[in-house]
Amino acid sequence: MLGNLDWAPAAERPDLLAEPVAAAVRDVPEAYVAPIDPALADTAEFCAHYDVPLEASVNCVIVAAKRGGEVRYAACMVRATDRADVNGAVRRHLGARKVSFAPMDEATSRTRMEYGGITPFGIPGDWPVLVDEAAAALPQAVVGSGIRGSKLLLPGKALAALPGAEVIALAQR
Repeated sequence: MLGNLDWAPAAERPDLLAEPVAAAVRDVPEAYVAPIDPALADTAEFCAHYDVPLEASVNCVIVAAKRGGEVRYAACMVRATDRADVNGAVRRHLGARKVSFAPMDEATSRTRMEYGGITPFGIPGDWPVLVDEAAAALPQAVVGSGIRGSKLLLPGKALAALPGAEVIALAQR
């Protein structure tokens, strides 16, 4: 287990998960959850305080892809040490004319999760989940839990196994 956290099987601690996340991780036996200080939910502060390697932390960003007046949302998963190539790889993969990070209020209301805790587990079922190859290859990945007061720990292959997930070269390194 990573860092100096008190990890427990996620299925046993739904109180540490946003409602849509609790339902989604119920069937992921290798998912663990740990409580954290919500003030330390941002990646850099979290990793430093809880001794989690930055390379093991995977961020979820929600993007809005636009084409012909239609907006389509997607979740993008990249290691904290990388940046999502939103205007290149993501735009091309989604077949969009323009892609941007979804505004915070849209991302939180559409996912029913807290900003700083958004995760691909429990997002709307028709959204694609784009997982960077490096994130999918991690033996252990730390991701959001839907709330700022906890984090999930699971193998990167669990991200790749999500409904709608596609593993692609997504990051700028």
